[in-house]
Amino acid sequence: MAVRYGSERPWRWSVRGERDVTYTRDAAARAVAEATAERDAIQSNLLDLDNSLGIRLLKGTMLTGVSKTRWDAASSELATLWDLYAAYSAIISEAAGSRDLARITTLMTGPSVQVTRGPRPLAERDLADTGTDRLTLAAARTRMRAQFADIAALAAATEKAWNDAAAQLEVVASDLARTDPSGDDALTAEAAAVRRELGGLRDALNADPLGIAPGPAAALAERAAGLAARAAEVAAVRDNADARIAAAGRAAATARAGHADAVAAAERAAVKVIVRDQVPPFTDPSPRLAAVADLRAAGRWTRLAADLDALDRDLAAAIAQFKDAERRMAGLLASRDELRGLLGAYKAKAARLGAIEDLATLYDAARELLWTAPCDLDVAEQAVQRYQHEVLTRGARR
Repeated sequence: MAVRYGSERPWRWSVRGERDVTYTRDAAARAVAEATAERDAIQSNLLDLDNSLGIRLLKGTMLTGVSKTRWDAASSELATLWDLYAAYSAIISEAAGSRDLARITTLMTGPSVQVTRGPRPLAERDLADTGTDRLTLAAARTRMRAQFADIAALAAATEKAWNDAAAQLEVVASDLARTDPSGDDALTAEAAAVRRELGGLRDALNADPLGIAPGPAAALAERAAGLAARAAEVAAVRDNADARIAAAGRAAATARAGHADAVAAAERAAVKVIVRDQVPPFTDPSPRLAAVADLRAAGRWTRLAADLDALDRDLAAAIAQFKDAERRMAGLLASRDELRGLLGAYKAKAARLGAIEDLATLYDAARELLWTAPCDLDVAEQAVQRYQHEVLTRGARR
């Protein structure tokens, strides 16, 4: 390199293969100031990288798995990046403190940044390879940019993986916190299992944030949500147990009364008509009511809820059956009365046709059946239909 300079005149330097560059002292000062500002920005970004959550997560634990493999390589690259920055920064600091224009030029534009990279693999190594590189400031910045991008990408991936999994695990912890399984052995055991699995996933996340799969955390979150829902149901059963047992007692009384009413209706009907359809039997719910009371006293809330649900369904079905039976029994008498009315109407029609005497035998048979107690409604209905048919036939002939 050849340098020519004076105290205030522009000067020129040249490196073989490059065109000459001419500076004044003002230009050199500006170049140093720009390099200093860029150096400070690089330092700020490197410090941000070092303090990022992703890097702190990787630095702060005993890593395993994928995270260890990637961090082992990245941590070496990060150390190299800081070494390169230190050498780069030292050159700029020297240029900023120098009054020698030639020296400033050499530092700012020549291969002035020396870094140790270690020897290359034997297959790629030159005989004279010293394991060091000499870079210009521009080349040093290019190398640092590439290293920074690689490490920043790893930091971002680590932070995202950790945040995503941690958010799901926080949901699990929140669901566990609002889960009160007391008094229910199955819920207590399930809550303990979820807590153990949560602890294991937290340990796995801390040791290998890049290696944790989303599936287990999502599955655990689903289990915890189901557990919280079941615990809430148990709490509702516990809070409403007395009211529900009392309501079941009232339903039992209603069913008992409904059965009595249906039986009474059947007895009243049996005096006047033949009753072929029997009232469904009534199963006394007293033992079941006593059993749910015992479950309430023992705090067996899940079993209590299931038994109360079944008891409520059965009592509701029984009440509906007895009401239907009472309506059917009352309907038997209504059917008899309807047949009586129908027979009378067709007798009047027969009178208009002048056929009363001709059809008297059929009429008398039907009337005998309808006014005999107990009346056989099936047989009586057939007799009325025969009489009706004959009256209509006579009418059609006219």
